Amino acid sequence: MRLRTKVILGSIAAALLIGPFLVPVNTSGTLSKEEAAAELWDGRSQFVEALEHEVHVVTAGDANSDRLILLLHGFGASAFSWRDVLEPLSEHGYVVAYDRAAFGFTERPTSWDVNPYSSLGQLEVINQLIERFGQGKEVVLVGHSAGGSIAAGYALDNPGKLSGLVLEAPAIYSTGGGAAWWNWIYDIPQLDHLGPLAVASIATSGLELLDRSYDDPSQITPEVLSGYTSPLKVAGWERAFWEFNKAPRSLGVAERLAELTMPVLVITGDNDLVVATADSIRLASELSNAELVVIDDSGHLPNEEKPREFATAIIQYLGTLR
Repeated sequence: MRLRTKVILGSIAAALLIGPFLVPVNTSGTLSKEEAAAELWDGRSQFVEALEHEVHVVTAGDANSDRLILLLHGFGASAFSWRDVLEPLSEHGYVVAYDRAAFGFTERPTSWDVNPYSSLGQLEVINQLIERFGQGKEVVLVGHSAGGSIAAGYALDNPGKLSGLVLEAPAIYSTGGGAAWWNWIYDIPQLDHLGPLAVASIATSGLELLDRSYDDPSQITPEVLSGYTSPLKVAGWERAFWEFNKAPRSLGVAERLAELTMPVLVITGDNDLVVATADSIRLASELSNAELVVIDDSGHLPNEEKPREFATAIIQYLGTLR
């Protein structure tokens, strides 16, 4: 009886230890990042080196302008999210929109010295992009949602490098991501192997989030859907998204708001169901030098639903920096 029990327990242990590695983990993507980017952007974008990986960027305007406007998208989005405001903003500076690691067409590394999927890694990416595109320029950082939290974190750590900061529906009070001390569990080999399968559902749940992000979902056209799903054609996107979920992302911005004294523009839609409109209003009230713009009839993505109103708000803000 004891021998049988040992055999059973041994079999269970072997199944737990070895079984996960027998599960095939494949990617649904079939294209290279360059091929997928070319399909969407038709040669209007480029890849630049930052933090030892190739970052996908879209630019607009005169590279010799004395102002750089750097755009950071939110969770699940990419530079595509800024498509309708690139040209209006380019009349007031050189505009650079880039894909954050794990999103869009930016390279999806699986090894690194500094983790590009972490918030600290993203701060360094911003730093290197500013060094590349912003030499001798006034720099204005624009961040949406989770990108807003990163932009605010960069402003806190590098106040002398920025002339302006625009936070659109920023995820300041709720940043997502777990506590850093918990991250060790994701590196358990069996869990790490299966991780990409666990996050593959973002292919469908991400579209549900997009639907909630619009005040008027009828504006989510086939073109919009194509823009949001194109990055899923890149081979290995699941592994990268798993690495993103593993990475520490909290920058403690909410606890440091008193340090943010530079002029800040906070923009929100009047019906934001993702980052509550009330949170953006609260943020503007807690900052010492902030202007608040609430755009009517828009949700979490005023830059997509109301691009003219969104661009106008930023252009007026840029005028105050002069």
